[in-house]
Amino acid sequence: MLEINGRPDRVHIETDDGWFVAALGEGGAWHAAGAEVALRPLDAEDRWDVRLSVPAAAVRAVRLRWERRLTEPLSVLGDHWERGYGDLEWRGLAPERAMPWYFLAQGADRRVVGIGVKTGPAAFCCWQLDAEGLTLTLDTRCGDAGVRLGTRALSVCTIVRLAGGPEESAFAAARRLCAALCDRPLLPAQPVYGGNNWYYAYGNSSHQSMLADSEFIASLAPTQTNRPFMVVDDGWQRSSGGGSCKGGPWVGNAAFPDMPRLAEEMKLAGVRPGLWFRPLLTSESVPGSWIRTSSPSLGHVLDPSVPDVLAYIREAVASMTGWGFELLKHDFSSFDLLGLWGFEMRTAPHRKALPFADRSRTTAEIVLSLYRAIAEASGDALILGCNTFSHLAAGLVHVQRTGDDTSGKNWERTRYMGINTLAFRMAQHHTFYSHDADCIGITDNVPWRLNRQWLQLLASSGTPLFVSADPAVITEEHRRALVDAFALAAEPAAPAEPLDWLYNACPNEWQSAHGKLSFQWHEDEPSSAPDDNLWWK
Repeated sequence: MLEINGRPDRVHIETDDGWFVAALGEGGAWHAAGAEVALRPLDAEDRWDVRLSVPAAAVRAVRLRWERRLTEPLSVLGDHWERGYGDLEWRGLAPERAMPWYFLAQGADRRVVGIGVKTGPAAFCCWQLDAEGLTLTLDTRCGDAGVRLGTRALSVCTIVRLAGGPEESAFAAARRLCAALCDRPLLPAQPVYGGNNWYYAYGNSSHQSMLADSEFIASLAPTQTNRPFMVVDDGWQRSSGGGSCKGGPWVGNAAFPDMPRLAEEMKLAGVRPGLWFRPLLTSESVPGSWIRTSSPSLGHVLDPSVPDVLAYIREAVASMTGWGFELLKHDFSSFDLLGLWGFEMRTAPHRKALPFADRSRTTAEIVLSLYRAIAEASGDALILGCNTFSHLAAGLVHVQRTGDDTSGKNWERTRYMGINTLAFRMAQHHTFYSHDADCIGITDNVPWRLNRQWLQLLASSGTPLFVSADPAVITEEHRRALVDAFALAAEPAAPAEPLDWLYNACPNEWQSAHGKLSFQWHEDEPSSAPDDNLWWK
């Protein structure tokens, strides 16, 4: 099923002048518009390196097509460009469906085939599958224009195909594929758990409230050898206000007057301090050559293809870790780079992208240089990527937020976003990074019966557990449940498997290291606090 054998049946190349049909030449390379595309088999079976050479033209994309008429029903699972948006699922053929980075297909005999590109590619790679065959589009744009490689030959990506055995489950096949796609995952030394007050405070916090939250989270922790984190989210920086996500300069404000002292006092309270920031946005006065776009309400979006911008970001990261923060959560880079949320990108992630100053590198290469700069400047601190391109962040973040925001206002959003991403991106846990399906917002707006189940699932899943607990609503029942959950989350555990994920986008049945779990996710009554971000309604 879906044999591709390295050699496509058709190749198209897009330059700034349009699409061209490539011709197969001697030596197995494809040629059009002054560009050459070569697929080279690697030593391992079913792996091919794709290389692009184009001395003069500006190349926007390469499209590879394998003609494979499919005569049996298939169930197909794809990935997302960055976060999941509650829409990951096994489904039948949908030719228009964009499947970034990799996909899995299961036939009538229950065998699974997985096909994808290795992490860290030099292009945005997207698969599409229809009844007549398979298409891989390699988007090599630099912002909104073609990349100008000159004499440089670009190793675009490595294609990997894995076929599952007759007794291998779809879940096991997915984990095996993800392990094959990432050679060097960056993993935390211990399980990550703790608190983040965003989903009850939503940016309205202070030095003193963070200390109170730190003391509360520390009081729940079971061990002295793996202390919990407490993350200071958006609202601590000078340009923040009203809970909106704004940018640098990355120094404190009136509510956070002394960031080194805050980090030290949080440690004394018994937690490991973490800090949120948005690396590509600042209200600070910077050289015009650094700026891609500006907004009076937000500030300047920076161009990471400019070396001085990367130096500026490195300096900010080193400053924050120098204050004593042991986890940095960097956010919004995918939106700030391409101007779209992941669910809007589909097959055209560069649809609204702006130019980069350096036209000699692809957007993917520029993203990799940004993530690498943050990782290198962070020293021993853990890196948590949020709204980051998953296949480009793998190996450069310890923890990845794999889904859109959960909620402390509306259970439906948590169900839709959190449970779906936990299930359908569990294959990436400890194969790409540590997989974070986001927080549990414990507030009066969310029924505790449902939140308690979400808490139990996350704590049993082997993945990071973060809670946002409003101190005004915490009862002794909440506290006992949190103590039990932290005791599980602090210890390593095998990833939980969603047992009904082949036909249920919000799995109810799970197999965890602690036994089989069954949940009821339906809310008995509609929430009284609608969430304005329920964009799918």
